[in-house]
Formats: sequence, C-alpha cells, structure tokens
Amino acid sequence: MGQRVRRIRRSNLEFMLGTTKLWLALISACCVALPGCHSQKFDANPTIEFTKVPPAAQGGRERVDSIAGRVKGYRPGQQIVIYAHSGPWWVQPWPDQALIPIQADSTWSTSTHLGFEYAALLVEPGYRPSPTLDVAPTQGGSVVSLTIVKGVGSPQLAPTKPLQFSGYEWRVRTIASDWGGLNNLYDGDNAWTDASGALHLRIKKKEGRWSCADLALTQSLGYGSYSLVVRDTTHLEPAAVLSMSTFDEEGGDQHYREMDVEMGRLGDASNKNNAQYALQPFYVPGNVAPFRVPSGTLTHSMRWESGRVSFKTVRGSSMDAGAPLVSEHVFTSGVPSRGKEVVVLLLYVVASDKSPLQNEQEIVIDKFEYLP
Repeated sequence: MGQRVRRIRRSNLEFMLGTTKLWLALISACCVALPGCHSQKFDANPTIEFTKVPPAAQGGRERVDSIAGRVKGYRPGQQIVIYAHSGPWWVQPWPDQALIPIQADSTWSTSTHLGFEYAALLVEPGYRPSPTLDVAPTQGGSVVSLTIVKGVGSPQLAPTKPLQFSGYEWRVRTIASDWGGLNNLYDGDNAWTDASGALHLRIKKKEGRWSCADLALTQSLGYGSYSLVVRDTTHLEPAAVLSMSTFDEEGGDQHYREMDVEMGRLGDASNKNNAQYALQPFYVPGNVAPFRVPSGTLTHSMRWESGRVSFKTVRGSSMDAGAPLVSEHVFTSGVPSRGKEVVVLLLYVVASDKSPLQNEQEIVIDKFEYLP
C-alpha cells in the first residue's frame, strides 16, 4: 500500500513538472513570436547617438536648424529632451514642445535654436524639463541617459555693431534676447554717441514690436570700480529698465557673474522704488536692495572685490567726496569671483500685463569709467 501511494505521488509530481515545462515552452514561444512581450531585451545602459548636429553658434530666436539621432536600448514611454547651450542651456525648441517622441525605428528629430553645444537626454515618462539650466544637464533620476556634443564647425558669434564710448570699444547687439522675461528685438541703431561723446540708448517700434538697446564691452576688466554717469531716468515708463550689469556667458556655475544696477520700476507702476542693486539669483533673500532715485543727473558706482561688492549712488556727475548720497549697499554673500565677465549696458522692456510700454524711450549716459 505504501509503495502504491509513493508511485501515485511520483506520477503526480512528474505530471506537474511536465505540465510546467510545457507552459514555459509555450510562453517562450509566444515571447519569440511577439516583439512586444516583456521578455524582450532592453539595454541596462541605453545610449543616445546624434546623426545630425547643427552649427556651433551663439543662439537667438531668429536662428533655427534641425537636430536628429537615434537611441539604443530605450524602453516604451521614454522620450528625448534637447538643450542648446548659449549662455544658459535652453530647452528646445520651446518649453511647451520639449518632449520629443522616439519613433518605431529608434530615431528622433526636432528643430532647435543654435548653441555652442547640444545635449540630448533620454527621460522617463512624466519628466518635466526646466526651460533653462545654468549648468549642463546631468544623468540620474528620471534622466536615464545623456549625451552632449559640440556644435559643428568653428563657433559663430551673433552679429554685432561696433561702437566707441568713453574710451572703450563696445559691441551693440543686433538680434533678439530674453532679458527681463520678455523676448525683445535689439537694433544696432538704438545705441549711438552724439557730438559731445554722450551715449544715447533708445527703445523704438520696429515692425510692430519694441526694439531695444544692448551693448557689451569687448574686454573683461575684473575686480575694481565701475561707474556710470546717467542723466535723468525718472521719466522711464514702468516697463522700461536701464541697467549696468556684469555678465559672463560661460559663468553658469556662478549665475553668470551677474551684478546689476537697475533703474526703473520693473513693470510695476505702483512700485515706489525706481532703482535697485542686485546680485543673481534675484530670488535669494538679501540679493536685492531697492531704493528710490530723484530726478536729475546721477552717478552709480560698483566697487567689486574678492567676496565683496559695494554699490553707491550720488547726485551729480562725480563720485568726489561731498557728493550728495542717494543710496548705498554692500553685499558680502554670494558675490561671484572674477572670470570672463564683461560690462553690459541695457535699455530694455520687461514683461508687464498691468503697465505695458506705451511710448518710445530714450536715455543719455554721459560717461562710463573703470578704475582698478
């Protein structure tokens, strides 16, 4: 009896093992026949290749090309995100079109604005790319794979117009830019010097849009004292801003080494202050010091040292002792170290729903000075 029970149990076990092997064989056959089966092999380390890379060029909304590539080892639902490096890293082609599908043949393509470098990210479903990045994107988390390539050819700088002012050579911007959160046109004709050597900056209508003024020094001056003698700015409309800034295109790790003296109400007509000193990023508490400027000619100065920057504004056209003080402020936290920054003078329009710009604007700057 005991032997019979053991034979029955052995027979049942053999039957079950046989059935299991049959089912495993059937499942394996199905997976071979069906390319969508979950046993399909995916590369644990997917890779992104570029098949078309645009030129290496300073960006601008007017300059667009196509970029393309393929992905190996991606999973269903993953997508591609492209960034172009020109100053910041800008998501392409626009923030609301940033997620690029991967085609059935593993290829992808999109239009892009130009940059000196291009980054392709393979991302998981649900990834939300930032519109801009101060530093190059990195792999990790929802970014499954990352490839960065340089643009093709020798780097091309955006076209500019030369201008001499206060003994220095400047480059006047001639293409669009996103200063102030609004995409403005910039026109070389909006910056000029008169017979006395004074610099005129203007905002004017061009083809139904406001065109602004932007000029940058051709050399980096580094630590020292910077001063700007400006005639009356109190007539500026709320959406118009004049600024003297330092800016380093390659300094994303230090917020582009941007330090600003800004004159204007930054789009808010109710703002009692019409000027400010600032370090970037502006949203950090303590990085902005607003104040009010009176009418008439003023001199704004910035003394930049290692770990310290001192701003000061006085009445009149000189920083000599005894000049009536308007405002001053010292920053000792978050001050950038010197790099490849240059001084930029800007008269531009900021985004303002409540107080959009109504009329042309003009500002006169009598002098720029630098002392080591």
